[in-house]
Amino acid sequence: MRRPITRGLTTVKKHLLLLSVAPFALATPAFAEDKPAAPAQPQTEAQAEAPEKEVFSTGVAKGRDILDSAISTSSLKEAEVQKLGARSLAEILRTLPGIRVEASSGDGNSNYTIRGLPLASGGSKYLQIEEDGLPVLEFGDVFNASSDNFIRADLNLAAIEAIRGGSASTFASNSPGGVINLISKTGDTEGGTIQATAGLDYGEKRVDFEYGSKLSDNLRFHVGGFYRSGEGPRDIGYNGYRGGQVKFNVTRSFDNGFVRLYAKLLDDRSPQYVPAPVLISGTNDKPKFTKIANFDPSKDSLLSSNIGTFLSLDRDNQPIAENFHDGLHAISKSVGLEAQFEIAGFSFTERARYSANSGDLFRAVPGSITTASALATTTGGAGATLRYASGPNMGQAITNPGGLNGNGLLASVYLAKVKLHSLNNFTNDLRANRVWKLGGGDLTVTAGVYKAMQTIDMDWLYSTAIQDVVGGGNSSLVDVANAGGTTLTQNGYSAFAISNLSLLHRAFNVDYDITAPYGSINYRFGKIAIGGSVRYDMGSVNGTVFGADLGGGRVGITSFDFNRDGVISQAESRTAMMPLTQPSPVNYDYKYLSYSAGINYRIAEELAVFARYSRGARANADKILFTSAINYNSGDLFNPESAYDTVKQLEGGVKFRQAGLALNLVGFLADSEDQNIQSGSGLGTSRLYRAYGAEFEGSFRRGPFSLNAGATWTKAKITEDLLNAAITGLEPRHQPEWSFQLMPQIDTKWATFGASSVTITSSYAQDTDQLKMPGFTVVNAFVQFRPTEGVQLSVNANNVFNTLGYFEISQATMPANGIAWGRAVNGRTISSSLRFSF
Repeated sequence: MRRPITRGLTTVKKHLLLLSVAPFALATPAFAEDKPAAPAQPQTEAQAEAPEKEVFSTGVAKGRDILDSAISTSSLKEAEVQKLGARSLAEILRTLPGIRVEASSGDGNSNYTIRGLPLASGGSKYLQIEEDGLPVLEFGDVFNASSDNFIRADLNLAAIEAIRGGSASTFASNSPGGVINLISKTGDTEGGTIQATAGLDYGEKRVDFEYGSKLSDNLRFHVGGFYRSGEGPRDIGYNGYRGGQVKFNVTRSFDNGFVRLYAKLLDDRSPQYVPAPVLISGTNDKPKFTKIANFDPSKDSLLSSNIGTFLSLDRDNQPIAENFHDGLHAISKSVGLEAQFEIAGFSFTERARYSANSGDLFRAVPGSITTASALATTTGGAGATLRYASGPNMGQAITNPGGLNGNGLLASVYLAKVKLHSLNNFTNDLRANRVWKLGGGDLTVTAGVYKAMQTIDMDWLYSTAIQDVVGGGNSSLVDVANAGGTTLTQNGYSAFAISNLSLLHRAFNVDYDITAPYGSINYRFGKIAIGGSVRYDMGSVNGTVFGADLGGGRVGITSFDFNRDGVISQAESRTAMMPLTQPSPVNYDYKYLSYSAGINYRIAEELAVFARYSRGARANADKILFTSAINYNSGDLFNPESAYDTVKQLEGGVKFRQAGLALNLVGFLADSEDQNIQSGSGLGTSRLYRAYGAEFEGSFRRGPFSLNAGATWTKAKITEDLLNAAITGLEPRHQPEWSFQLMPQIDTKWATFGASSVTITSSYAQDTDQLKMPGFTVVNAFVQFRPTEGVQLSVNANNVFNTLGYFEISQATMPANGIAWGRAVNGRTISSSLRFSF
């Protein structure tokens, strides 16, 4: 049995470049044929009657027809993505069956999981997000820096492929639940597109472009990107979205293969949306959510034009004053190589990429929200007074706290800065396979070596401030004075730490080095295909962490004169610092085995059934730092198995494909482990989980009408909590029993119109199974009009019915004062795009 993880303590110190030497690298390509940028045309009768052979290549040994593969998959083409009206990558991916996405944070740090696997913290722990067949980050759940921070969907996108379970556990590292792969265009189709988009009822202006062409008979290229600016889908009072990306690739074809070079530059800023206040009435089983006066949780946030500077001590204990409006600032500079050749009957594939990832993250997380008079008394005692510390009313007294902004509320918030010094990574994948004729069948043998290096070098810095609760980006900081007139805050700050604690003021610099040989055998004879694969991951972890959270007599609170007035205020006496003279090492190795075996029986040309069993694992990266898993004297693990969590999956299903109709139904059973730092609490968890259920995915097309649909039924429970027996047997938080996706559309010569919807049923806010979050449906609508060839005008409405639905509520039970906070789905936004294809 694993050693339980208790509450952790802290962080890292310095800055190293991730890579100096990288082994030779190769990979498996995920081939995607580029589709023309021009609008889709209605099918003829003959076209509609011919079922399209669907080849899938992500997370498998070799691309093949999915009816011949014992896997569960989904895919989206670029043309379909454009119709979704999604405002972020998370909103695109939530339309895939079986994949649960909490798309409420903005353009990064959204939460992803699959098939009922636990979502104890943020990011995508069990689900690997890839770009062109290689992971964006080796670990998709790095706290405050998950994979979607460094990837954007734009017109470069050719397709999205997703594999759930199955061979994902052996053909990629840290992906026992599945893989989502964003595949880029490579210039196969000559021509380009320019698209201009503007928000009709929200602040966004965006320009996208892409162009691909041949340079010669055997040389082609593709280039594309976007730039955007604007306030975004929520009213924050300033331009939160600023930036974009450019991607480029060039491909040289040979008689027996190709070589491709590619590069990406991403430099993008976007707001980070955190839990925002809402009124709750009713009961735990049937809560009712009501908007607070002058604050709409689907349109507003605690971000404001009047809160623009973040003050704290950095990792070197030097004062910083930085622009809070930078939000999530993601920088990624990538170069890569991809190649495939057929030599002497063998197919060799190669992929290698180096990415220099860095940036910053600013956000405001509620610590408490209560009446202005109550917060004044708590902070300053009886007779305390309030006045504005920023904004247009700066210096003015608040004489009527009960009537403040029509709601009488104040929030104590933790202003956070996460400095992403380096999340650089280098990834290589080398693979060779060959098909032999054997006994009347085809024997496919694959062998490969995966190599990855990942640095996690970041700081967590926190201060505490008091602000009023009002929407429209108009919130201001508030000062509190005691009855004697002494100001207890400083320009709205009550502490330059989390309250008066050293909690979560951390720095860490840790390098991860992973080597994973793998192989597979598949034998197809007649209507049967049977195969298995194996992978052996070996990791080495080395680095240093800093923080008073580690204990051992480390001091994490000091006094610092931020305003240089020669006087230490109460707020300045609560300043978090790094205990620089007491670093702690991280120095351990790990290894684990993954395997998968399946059988597929193609009953008829249009019908197949399959079954598969898999065991995969996920290495625990930063989520076990600052926990009792690590001996911070030696840097080693107390229990070697704390380094990773396993997932065991059994799945089976049926797949049907006929002209104009495709149906897939899969049942699954998953047992998983999770050692984590629970998001928002800083508390460690050590648990076993079980989930079972079924996935359905189908598509239908007849004439101009088409329908895509998906449904997932999931039952999950915590089978054992090693730290809190009261949680054992309960249902995990944020786990709806049902989710549905639906996309009907009508496609004619001159226009395409339709809608897409995502529905989730109710789930528990926290693992104690008390307060329920009601289910909800978000409907998006679109229309595309083509007045002439190469020109398209489109209108997209996201959340057209302005549904108020919650992905997260921070409270476990009904709050006594009726005030809670949570992440709500964005309200209605409507955009219009003009697109020229040439």
